[in-house]
Amino acid sequence: MASRRSSFLTDFKDFINKGNVVDLAVAVVIGGAFGKVVDAVVSLVMTGVLQPALKAAQVESINAWPAGAVIVALINFLVIAFVVFLIVRAIEAFKRTEKAVAPPDTQAQLASAVTRLADALDRQAL
Repeated sequence: MASRRSSFLTDFKDFINKGNVVDLAVAVVIGGAFGKVVDAVVSLVMTGVLQPALKAAQVESINAWPAGAVIVALINFLVIAFVVFLIVRAIEAFKRTEKAVAPPDTQAQLASAVTRLADALDRQAL
């Protein structure tokens, strides 16, 4: 009995120590937090943009239509995909500015200066 328990605990320890489990747990937690941000932005877009547009089109309740649930799900999907696209695009733009602000490569600058100096000395000798 003790051997089975020891083997089970060893297997469980090996499973946890693989690293993928921890990475997955972190991804789930961050995904949950990111989901809340997306939900908040989607709610803002839905109430600020889509509801007035639907009222202007005199659509009282899409859910009452025969395929209304499908249409609502499609609209929600498109809004969520658009919001995620905007967030990812903003993050990529932020990363690009970080790379642009990165310090210059001093090794490359020094090599370039040495090459220019050598060229100038060669021209002087002729």
